[in-house]
Amino acid sequence: MKVARTRTFVRLLIVPVAAALAVLTAGAPGAQAATDVSEVARQLRESPVYVDPGAQDILAKSDAQALADKIEAADKPVFVTVLPADYPTQNLFQNLRTETGVTGLYGIRLGDRFDARADSSVLSRQGVRNLVTSVQGAGDAKAQLNDFVDSALRNTGGTAPGSWSDGASSGVPVGGLITVGAVLVAGGAGGYALVRRNRRRHEEERQAALEKLRVVVDEDITAFGEELDRLDFHPGEPGANDAMRADYEHALDAYEQSKSFMAAARKPEDVRAVTESVEDGRFAPRLPRRPPG
Repeated sequence: MKVARTRTFVRLLIVPVAAALAVLTAGAPGAQAATDVSEVARQLRESPVYVDPGAQDILAKSDAQALADKIEAADKPVFVTVLPADYPTQNLFQNLRTETGVTGLYGIRLGDRFDARADSSVLSRQGVRNLVTSVQGAGDAKAQLNDFVDSALRNTGGTAPGSWSDGASSGVPVGGLITVGAVLVAGGAGGYALVRRNRRRHEEERQAALEKLRVVVDEDITAFGEELDRLDFHPGEPGANDAMRADYEHALDAYEQSKSFMAAARKPEDVRAVTESVEDGRFAPRLPRRPPG
């Protein structure tokens, strides 16, 4: 079968690839760095549950998969991240939400601690606090995260990102291993031709990744616009002051800018400017938050 042949090929390539990586990384001292937030975000765009390699003793792979299956079946934008206790926490929620670019509820288990944040269009701040409080002291990570997800699925609005249903990859990046291993084995003119073909393939993969991102980020931009509509704020209304008017204008500018940035995006890295613009517009504390209805 094709899958069996691919796995066999990957196993044959492991030794030369590992040797090459050892040479490339030799002389890089120090402990292994924490997984970059952008990588965590990339994984969350593909699946609702991410367990850091340094936190696999906190939540087993099978338990993480069961959680992910439950969330995907409910079609809710609920994200669960499990990180080691020493993971850097500065601006963690904000950075993760920005990098992921998806409106939703984000729960993070950091060692034995747990907290969550959400976009207001998905769940109110008080609703998030109630959720977090209800699962504190729930036991081990498996019990706590299952309780969190069960409650979140009952109370969270919105829908899951389309990228979850696009057949996300998991485990060893087979395409990357095959590419690197084949280049190591080929050599000479054949190797150069292969590099050119793989470069072309890499560009095609980047464009495919951009299109996947475009789907979820366009959803987020739309949600941001709906949040602005729900404010029903009028600069000349009674009680409005200069600070409110400035914040409202800033939020509108950020909304228009995010649409322009997305239209101009040509590679996945360009999307970061879009999500940063949306988040910048969302942080307008002086605007009155009106209940929907």
